[in-house]
Amino acid sequence: MARYTQKQIDKHHRQKYIVHMEKMTKNLFRMFRSESTTSVDFAIKYKSMMEKFATFESIFLDNDYHRLLQQYLLRIDSIVSDNGFNQESFEKIRQAEMSNLNRLQKLKNQTSYKKEKHKSRHDDEY
Repeated sequence: MARYTQKQIDKHHRQKYIVHMEKMTKNLFRMFRSESTTSVDFAIKYKSMMEKFATFESIFLDNDYHRLLQQYLLRIDSIVSDNGFNQESFEKIRQAEMSNLNRLQKLKNQTSYKKEKHKSRHDDEY
């Protein structure tokens, strides 16, 4: 019989929450990039993703990237939930939101840097 500590359970929930947020942003980028996506298709897919996201209990996010990711998803939710969301408004936000998603991805990738002491060793080898 496997016993898990509360800390392990919390970590598992945290990981699932973060992974789901990242999956949502990947799907959003794919939908924004696709020219065949209509505002109706986008709204239906987004609402289904948000319904699944709502099943997760909200957790405290201390990483800047994760907090911005959560804020981004909530902002998109307010745009899609707006009664005036139609094909015209979707086309207006398409390029801007792709840029915002790229910025979020760059913020995530900033953490994977090499320390200066390691860079100098590689420069000397060449």
